[in-house]
Amino acid sequence: MIAHNLEELYKELPQGVRLVAVSKFHPISELLEAYAMGQRAFGENRPQEMAAKAVQMPQDVEWHFIGHLQTNKLKLVLPYAYIVESVDSVHLLDAIEGWAGLHDRTVRVLLEVHIGAEETKQGFSDSEVLQLLSAAGEYHHIVFCGLMGMASHTDDEEAVAADFARIKALFDRCSESFPQLGDFRQLSIGMSDDWRIAVRYGSTEVRIGTAIFGPRSY
Repeated sequence: MIAHNLEELYKELPQGVRLVAVSKFHPISELLEAYAMGQRAFGENRPQEMAAKAVQMPQDVEWHFIGHLQTNKLKLVLPYAYIVESVDSVHLLDAIEGWAGLHDRTVRVLLEVHIGAEETKQGFSDSEVLQLLSAAGEYHHIVFCGLMGMASHTDDEEAVAADFARIKALFDRCSESFPQLGDFRQLSIGMSDDWRIAVRYGSTEVRIGTAIFGPRSY
């Protein structure tokens, strides 16, 4: 099933849109099945689970951390993460900078933007993103690679499209306002239920779990 699902996704995804297989709650055997199909980018949202899987999977896997990250869990994530997509506060960003400086590392990040209607969603406002990027030069161990966001959880496709249009407009504004940030090229929007809409609005990366692996295994 996993191989078939991936094959269908690879056929449909436009060139230039990267697939992150969201593997949280799925066992190593299923990740290895996806790996055998050529999948290399995997998304996890629990620090302990990602750390445990990282030492069991081949070393060329790109681990994308996509969940809320507490600063006391950095040591479980940053040694393995190809990128942290879910930076949702200045406090977290400062902690990542501190850890990376201490360990002589550079950490790629995406800034998580609060674009959905739900009050519980994490993330920055548009103005906070612009303010933060204007101070990007103060972060010597962080590479700002783009934005991440989730649309409102709704069956209303027009509402989802409006959310994605808004984050794309912010992404474009950031790219134009801060041309010195040469790595700022990633727009991570779109999941299993709405990725086709996200692609229409300029997504460069989709995060898909259920449509690949099915319901969680544990």
